[in-house]
Amino acid sequence: MTAVTTSKTDLPLTGRGRALLLATAAFAVNFWAWALISPLSPTYKEQLHLTPFEVSFLVAVPVIVGSLGRIVLGGLTDRYGGRVVFGLASLIGIVPVVFLAFAGNYPLLLAGGFLLGLTGATFAIGIPYVNAWYPPERRGLALGIFGMGNIGTAVSGFVTPWLARDFGQRTPFFAVAVALAVVGLAFLAVGRDAPGLARPTESFMTRFARAARLRVTRELAAMYALTFGGFVAFGSYLPLYLKDAYELTTADAAARAAGFVLLATLTRPVGGWLADRIGGRTVLSGALGAVVACAVVVSFIPPMALATAAFLIMAAALGLGNGAVFALLGRAVPAAMVGSATGVVGAAGGLGGFLPPIVMGLIFQATGSYAIGLMLLAVVAAAAFVYSWFVLRVAGQP
Repeated sequence: MTAVTTSKTDLPLTGRGRALLLATAAFAVNFWAWALISPLSPTYKEQLHLTPFEVSFLVAVPVIVGSLGRIVLGGLTDRYGGRVVFGLASLIGIVPVVFLAFAGNYPLLLAGGFLLGLTGATFAIGIPYVNAWYPPERRGLALGIFGMGNIGTAVSGFVTPWLARDFGQRTPFFAVAVALAVVGLAFLAVGRDAPGLARPTESFMTRFARAARLRVTRELAAMYALTFGGFVAFGSYLPLYLKDAYELTTADAAARAAGFVLLATLTRPVGGWLADRIGGRTVLSGALGAVVACAVVVSFIPPMALATAAFLIMAAALGLGNGAVFALLGRAVPAAMVGSATGVVGAAGGLGGFLPPIVMGLIFQATGSYAIGLMLLAVVAAAAFVYSWFVLRVAGQP
């Protein structure tokens, strides 16, 4: 069992700040790596003459692997600590990034995308690592700040197409490889685990099964599948959607998608901060309600100005929801199981990002429209809103 022998209110402020800074920076770089394929997907589609489904599957492969990998990395973090696991995972992530730089056909891209999923799984390292440094009443904000590492997806949307266009298609992969090396070595060199933590003695499967059996873990996993899954799905698929629906250029579509990701990232700590003060259930329910309304609006392919407003509101709502989910988890799950529970919840979020792009691609290929897929999102979000408001209860939360 993980036992805390030092009060978190006594932990050194400099240690907390360094831990949060390192974790957020490493998360951002790993998420840039995880999102490398999406901004280049229109280019791959043209170069390799791919169908909409093939492109959707290519974009989704890193998501599914990153989702399932969170279960493993969350358990390893409980066992060995975030410093070692985050550092080594970042360094190992260099391998698929460099491999993708030289991938010249669809099977190789799929293989590289599969291995690239490791970088997306690092999310499950940072949550227990940061959580251990902060007292319960400050975890919502701290985990929300760590969650801003999602900005790596926005960085990828803005920077990856530009580097590929102006300096060659392999350049963004080399740039990310260097960044991964820097954060990986920094974690190993100056990173520290929170003092007073003893390593658990149970096996990985035992800890995973205990965390998965908690009702709150399953409930938050479902909510995160929608909030973070929606964030990932739109972050990865929005460039294709905007290009098809509004006939934007590849660069313009990628930049708008990056703006979506950026806003969702910036509102995530706000969601955690609000959850600390007014309750995570209240914040989560309000966010889900906004997603319902916005999904209905964009399903009708409105004029660009209205679509932009709806997508931005949806991005803000998804970010608030993401922050609220982990503020709830940090309070509701025993410290010994935070890593394992994060793996379960994080995996559900990643799976939530895996399925929508494939469904959207299949629906568009069959009907030539995205309306049905977006209305399905509205229906699912409405069901989640009802559950969150009327059923979800977490101890110590209003």
